[in-house]
Amino acid sequence: MAKPHTVMATGTFDLLHMGHIFFLKEAKKLGDKLVVVVARDETVRRLKHEPVIHEEIRLNLIKELRVVDEAYLGSTDDMYTIVEKIQPNIIALGFDQIHDVKTIHQELKKRGFRKIKVVRLPKYEGGSDLNGTRRIIQKIISAYTFQKEMERLEGS
Repeated sequence: MAKPHTVMATGTFDLLHMGHIFFLKEAKKLGDKLVVVVARDETVRRLKHEPVIHEEIRLNLIKELRVVDEAYLGSTDDMYTIVEKIQPNIIALGFDQIHDVKTIHQELKKRGFRKIKVVRLPKYEGGSDLNGTRRIIQKIISAYTFQKEMERLEGS
């Protein structure tokens, strides 16, 4: 029996939304087994923003998704450590992830991983204004600001 093709997908997954679900479903289509690596809070702070949801909760949410076979927290210092552990056939990148495919290939080859494919997946075009963490945060801030302004006007 042939060994299943393992796909590794990585991300922050802060405020889980349909863009994340689309990304994971597309990644799963690339192989038989989907292993997801959730970014550590420290990494999220360094590369993106202050995480809204703690890393352990984000990890547990991802583990609950039907499309996900396994999930782990990533490393804070060497993102390739988890690659060595998982040994994927394919690494799936989201459309907006900062990683460069060519740079990843070079580093993988340097570490002896010559057969791992790196694939950048397409953007979710679901038509929702809530398909991105920053959009969700902005909508919450706008709603809160509007509510506070209405309360202020009613109190005048």
